Amino acid sequence: MGRDEKHVADNLTGGCQCGGVRYALRGAPIKTYVCHCRECQMQSASAFGISVLVRPHDVELVKGKPKIWARPTEGGAPMPCYFCGECGSRFFHGDLNGDAPVSVKGGSFDTPVNLQGAMHIWTKRKLVGVVIPDDAVSFAGDPDC
Repeated sequence: MGRDEKHVADNLTGGCQCGGVRYALRGAPIKTYVCHCRECQMQSASAFGISVLVRPHDVELVKGKPKIWARPTEGGAPMPCYFCGECGSRFFHGDLNGDAPVSVKGGSFDTPVNLQGAMHIWTKRKLVGVVIPDDAVSFAGDPDC
C-alpha cells in the first residue's frame, strides 16, 4: 500500500452529518491535499479544506441522493459540489460521471483522515497562525502534479 493509500485505508466509508447520504470508496485514493484557498475556507467554515482525491468510478453512493450545486473555478469552469439536501454537509467536488479525479471532503469520512504526508496547496492564502509541518510538500497555488 502506498503512502497516500494508508491515509484512508480505514476510511473507505462516509456520509453527511444526518446520515441521509452515505458512500463507500471501492478503490485506493490517489492523493490527499490540505487546501488553504479561500473557496475551501468558505466551504469548510474553517482554516482549510481536506481533499482526498479518488477516481470517480471508485465512488459508490449507498444511501440517499445528494443535491448538486456548481461553483465557478478559478479558470471559470463549473465545479459540481455534492451535498446533503437535509443537513447541508458537502462530501464530493467534481464530476462523478467524468474521468477526472473527484475530491472527497476529509470531514465526511467515518474515520478521521490521517494528514501525515498530505500535500498543502494554495499556501499563499493560508490564514495567519496556521502552521504547515516543515517536512510537508507544499505549493503556493495549484500543485505541479
